[in-house]
Amino acid sequence: MKKTFAATGAQRKSGAIVLGGTHGSLSVARSLGRRGIPVWLIETGRSLVGFSRYVEKRLTWAGPEAPGALEWLFALADQHDIGNWVLLPAADPDTRFIAENHASLASRFRLNTMPWDILKQAQDKNLLYKRAAELGLAFPKSYYPDAASGIPKPERFPVIIKPTMREDNNPLTAAKAWQADNKAEYERLYSEARAFLSPEDIVVQEMIPGGGKTQFSYTGLWNRGQPVASMLVRRARQYALTFGTGTFVETVDNPEVEKIAVRLLSSFAYHGLVEAEFKYDERDGLYKVLDVNTRIWTWIGLGEEAGVDFPWLAWRAEMGDVPQVARGRAGASWRYLPRDILAGMLEIRCGTTSVSGFLTSLFRRSAAASFAPDDPLPGLVDLPLVAARILRRLLSTRRA
Repeated sequence: MKKTFAATGAQRKSGAIVLGGTHGSLSVARSLGRRGIPVWLIETGRSLVGFSRYVEKRLTWAGPEAPGALEWLFALADQHDIGNWVLLPAADPDTRFIAENHASLASRFRLNTMPWDILKQAQDKNLLYKRAAELGLAFPKSYYPDAASGIPKPERFPVIIKPTMREDNNPLTAAKAWQADNKAEYERLYSEARAFLSPEDIVVQEMIPGGGKTQFSYTGLWNRGQPVASMLVRRARQYALTFGTGTFVETVDNPEVEKIAVRLLSSFAYHGLVEAEFKYDERDGLYKVLDVNTRIWTWIGLGEEAGVDFPWLAWRAEMGDVPQVARGRAGASWRYLPRDILAGMLEIRCGTTSVSGFLTSLFRRSAAASFAPDDPLPGLVDLPLVAARILRRLLSTRRA
C-alpha cells in the first residue's frame, strides 16, 4: 500500500457521511478509512460499498426526495453526535438535496457542495450551455422547442436526446442519451422522452463524431473559487460503446481542456469536488463542453494512483486544512475489470481495436474499481452482480 498521511488526533473526532453507494463511494470509504477517519454510508438499498471494512456504519433511509429526509438526517446527527462531519453526495439526487437545503445542513454538517441557486447553473445542461456561450466556450449545437410545434426541429441528423439532469429514474436517464439517425426515428424517440420528462428537462443536440477516446474529463477539488487539486483524464474504453461509462480511463496532459475547465468553473466561483466532461470535435478542432458533475464520480479512486487523493484532500479542506495545490501525473489508469473485458470484446468485434492492443492494455497496472488487497470483499461481491447485469442486458437485447 502507498504511504499515506494519517489524520491528526483532533481530526479523527470528525468523520465523513457518504450519501449513496457507488464505486466512487467505495473509493472514498477506503481513502478515508485507511487514515483512521470514520466513514458512515447512507443509502436507499444495499450496495457493495457496505461490504467494505472501511465503512464503520451503514444505514438505510427512504432517500433524499422522501418527506422528512432533512429531519431524519438531523435526528441522526443529534443521536450520534456527528454534526461536525463532512457530508459527501455520490449521486445527483443526493447532491441536489444537499444544495437545496444548504443553509440548514451547513448549520449542522461540513459541506463540500454549493447552494442550489449556483449549483443548478452547472448541473442543468441548458443553463450550462448558456454559461458556456456567455464565456465564448464551444459546446454541441443544441435545439430548443419550436414556438409553434413545441418540439425542437434539428437542422440535420444524427442528433442525440439527453436529459438536462440525471435525477429521475427512467429509460432515458438510464441510457444517458438516445441517438436518432433520421427524422422519423427522432420524432419517435422524442415522443418517448416526453412520456418521462417535460420539454425543459430534455436537450436535443448534434451528434459529435468519435467515441469515448475523444472524450476528456477535468477532475478537481476547488476551494471557494480556487483550484486545489486537478487531474486530466481520457476515456480509453467505455461500456456501452456509444453512450457509456468509462471502464478503462487514463490520466493525460491536456492544457487546452484544463484551460477551458478552469475558465468555466471560475465563472461559478466553484467549491467542492467536480468532474467536467468535454469532447473533441475533429470537424472544427474544438473541445466542447458536455457536462459538469458536481458529486463523487465513478473513478475518483484513480486520483490516488496519480498522486492526488481527492477524498482525503476534500475532507481536509472542509476541516479547515486546505492542501497545497496539487496536480495528478499523466500515465496512471483505472479499470472496472468485468465491464472492461466486455467493452474490449465489443471493440474487437467492431474493429476499433485489435486483440493484441486490448491484451496489452489489460495487463497494464491500473487502479481497480472494486477490488483491493486490504479490502477484498466488495470486489468478490461485485463479480457475480456484474455478470448477472450483463447477462440480463444481453438477453433483453436479443429479445428486442
